[in-house]
Amino acid sequence: MPTIDEILEQVGEFGWFQKQAFLTLSLISVALAPIYLGVVFVGFTPDHRCRSPGVAELSQRCGWSLAEELNYTVPGQEAAGEAFLRQCMQYEVDWNQSALSCMDPLASLAANRSGLPLRPCQHGWVYDTPGSTIVTEFNLVCGDAWKVDLFQSCVNLGFFLGSLGVGYIADRFGRKLCLLMTSLVTVASGILTAVAPDYTSMLLFRLLQGLVSKGTWMSGYTLITEFVGLGYRRTVAILYQMAFTVGLVVLVGVAYALPHWRWLQLAVSLPTLLFLTYYWCVPESPRWLFTQKRNTEAIKVLSHIAQKNRKLLPADLKVFSLEEDPQKPSPSGKLSPSFADLFRTPNLRKHTFILMFLWFSCAVLYQGLILHVGATSGNLHLDFLYSALVEFPAAFVILLTIDRVGRIYPLALSNLGAAASCVAMVFISHDLHWLNILAVCVGRMGTTIMLQMVCLVNAELYPTFIRNLGVMMCSALCDLGGIFTPFLVFRLMEIWQGLPLILFGMLGVTAGGMTLLLPETKGVALPETIEDAENLGRKAKPKENMIYLQVQTSELVAGT
Repeated sequence: MPTIDEILEQVGEFGWFQKQAFLTLSLISVALAPIYLGVVFVGFTPDHRCRSPGVAELSQRCGWSLAEELNYTVPGQEAAGEAFLRQCMQYEVDWNQSALSCMDPLASLAANRSGLPLRPCQHGWVYDTPGSTIVTEFNLVCGDAWKVDLFQSCVNLGFFLGSLGVGYIADRFGRKLCLLMTSLVTVASGILTAVAPDYTSMLLFRLLQGLVSKGTWMSGYTLITEFVGLGYRRTVAILYQMAFTVGLVVLVGVAYALPHWRWLQLAVSLPTLLFLTYYWCVPESPRWLFTQKRNTEAIKVLSHIAQKNRKLLPADLKVFSLEEDPQKPSPSGKLSPSFADLFRTPNLRKHTFILMFLWFSCAVLYQGLILHVGATSGNLHLDFLYSALVEFPAAFVILLTIDRVGRIYPLALSNLGAAASCVAMVFISHDLHWLNILAVCVGRMGTTIMLQMVCLVNAELYPTFIRNLGVMMCSALCDLGGIFTPFLVFRLMEIWQGLPLILFGMLGVTAGGMTLLLPETKGVALPETIEDAENLGRKAKPKENMIYLQVQTSELVAGT
């Protein structure tokens, strides 16, 4: 009785059908990037100052330039470090009084400006931007600046809460149905976010979008990895994630063309509606159909694949069994895996804690660098584009090294490289903009390698019967890290702009050191039992060329 992988060898492991399916499903990965990281543009905080009634009229009467108006009417202009005064405080002065002169109008009120009373902004803010963001529309600055952090944290919270539920739907009702359902809710919640009348409703719709959008990505990932043969599965998985980078590049162009956040939000949400057409052009996973005993439908899909690939379906495909019968006990002797199995033995326990930390640090460094660039860049669109482009060579580095060098040393070096770039940025002058961007690009390349490599290592360290559970449990820390990252970046920057970079450096160094405590899995067969997993690194096992894993969780932070 042939296995699915043996059938795919005969009907085509990566023929015309798989190539077409890959290109089609990769659009899902492209579409997730703007939804996840569009906050860099949607939630951008421009330079701002208190709105003071009468200032505009006085400035027009006196013929002031903008620089003169700011110098005369906005506190904190003398010192470079007085951003809070410039942005959140105003002089307690009636600017409509006619006694004010055009030459230093405050001189008649006090001998020294520092003696003038200040108060928080009373009449809103003036923003130096040609477009609009959620910050400018809902005044999410000064005392309400944390609400921008919460906006981004909500999508990560949605990822975290939705992963288990969406994973269950995909396993229980099928990958295709899950993809269609989550796509519909994703586009609906995205549109509702774009037309939300107030901050609270916008936040709820953002949370809803997070609950389902990652599920669409997961369903597409699972489908494409189950369509291709064993020899192509890892490469396709990495390229599918690289399509996320294509989405980041597209986001830059769309954000430049649409400077108003509501139109931008609509533009990144509406393309998800196209995924509903996959009902007609993407079949269900034959592997999942067989697990559900829907053999007739599975054979029909395999026949379609064979026809597309111009191959012949095996004549003996009347009786079929999976490599592992889901009704049989797992290698551990149990009918179902348990979370306790992840901590049952000393090495498994050590690997689980290390992997959880690696996922968490990956999310913080990856999303943190992106948000930090968005908050400090001189040219937001170009800087975002440059740092996104380096993710392409990162994927090729992975493909070239994992079977030649191994997993552990590249993963450790990518952590250390990202950490070094973050620390270097603290000491690079802001005037050396090109050098700052170079450091950011090195960090982004390192974090991209980290995210994709940790997923591979995660899968290879667990025995078969708890492999999916192990990936799901550990990668959940990626979403958890994404929840805290916006607060870590923006709130620490209020204390000192380099403080989050120091934190990122410490996380990267720690993660790099902890990675070296993991066993190398290059050329080692996937463990089948807890005993195999416990003895990884102690004895060699027969070489296995490729991983065959039905990944049911996301490898993205993020927070990919």
